[in-house]
Amino acid sequence: MKMATVLTLSVCVCLSARSQDSLSLNNGNVIKEISFTPASASVPDTAPFRHHLDWSIPDYRKPFPAGSFVLPAAMVAYGFTAIHVSGLQHVNSKIKEEIWTEDPHRPMHADNYLMFVPALAVYGLNAAGVHGAHNFKDRTILLLMSQLFVNGAVFSLKNSTHVLRPDGSAYNSFPSGHTAEAFANAEFLRMEYKDVSPWYGIAGYAVATTTGLLRMYNNKHWFNDVVAGAGFGIASTRLAYWLYPKIQHVFGGGAKSTATVLMPTYQNGSFGLSFAKAF
Repeated sequence: MKMATVLTLSVCVCLSARSQDSLSLNNGNVIKEISFTPASASVPDTAPFRHHLDWSIPDYRKPFPAGSFVLPAAMVAYGFTAIHVSGLQHVNSKIKEEIWTEDPHRPMHADNYLMFVPALAVYGLNAAGVHGAHNFKDRTILLLMSQLFVNGAVFSLKNSTHVLRPDGSAYNSFPSGHTAEAFANAEFLRMEYKDVSPWYGIAGYAVATTTGLLRMYNNKHWFNDVVAGAGFGIASTRLAYWLYPKIQHVFGGGAKSTATVLMPTYQNGSFGLSFAKAF
């Protein structure tokens, strides 16, 4: 009877037994002395259920990612500064001299098409079965939002800054619209596929950089026009990706979020699980 009790206790609390010195009973039978050690004592102190937990903040509640806007803001700031600082204007003139004045050539028109390539690649990859971060509807809305931001900023500044193009054709040089479009689309490609492979984003940025270089090669923009245009493009897409989850939450019916927590517990010598779900 005593042996049965010991074995039952061992199963209920999931304890491991190890034998030590012998112990004699009154009836002459001999059994091994049983000592109990929690099974968990031989296992590292880890959280075996952590892969079931999601402690991340919902996208619509994430604060403004100021750090991701530092680089594009610096690019835009450089572009504005170069309009008024003679030293940076000299840099513009020197680059034009190297590219165009010392080597006149026929313009290339590939930049009129390259700027759209990264965005088209997103839809082409999805059609080929390489799925990005969003479905067709959501990624299209994100693209349209970024286009609204970048074109609103670029074309309002073209009229207000009144900067003469390097070829003297018009006073709407700053910033470069082609470059802004190309970098907005390159960032769109990167954001959709950054969790699949970084090479998609790298390829998109290579195409965007080529677009900006062609704008200077064709003598249509100054160096600072291209730098600022790239900054506006990157910032516009990142702003769209930050705002869209908030818009979804507000206009999507304010769907209630749920949270599930599954944790191990220990009470009165027994191990178990605690389950909680918030609705």
